[in-house]
Amino acid sequence: MIGKNKNTMSTAGTRTKVSTVLGEGTVFDGNLKTTDTVRVDGTVNGNCTSEEELILGPEGVVKGNVSAKNIIISGRVDGDIASLGKLEILSTGKVNGNISARSLVIDEGASFDGKCTMTSEVQPVRNAVKTEKIEKNSSLEEQ
Repeated sequence: MIGKNKNTMSTAGTRTKVSTVLGEGTVFDGNLKTTDTVRVDGTVNGNCTSEEELILGPEGVVKGNVSAKNIIISGRVDGDIASLGKLEILSTGKVNGNISARSLVIDEGASFDGKCTMTSEVQPVRNAVKTEKIEKNSSLEEQ
């Protein structure tokens, strides 16, 4: 802490202006798509897509695929995740699905069940999840 500005100690979730919030106890059926940062503290039964950042709170649940530039998971995701930038799964986070990300941080205590692909080249967020499914289907057909 010596020599560090206290403003630089904030987490990514507090530095980002969140334009869309799905509150705790709220259930959203369908695909959620936004161009700005979104925070989900409720339940989404469908895919979540953001061109910026997606933050899933500790009580948040997504039953579908998640894609965004940067993603912070504190809740539960049952589906594939594609991140163009950094994906963080915090200690309370649970992911059941495949991951595609440029940078990955998994805290101690977090749960991840799936396949992870680290990407080095920039690819559109929407194609990252589709590519993963095509690869899965191709490997199933070969068997």
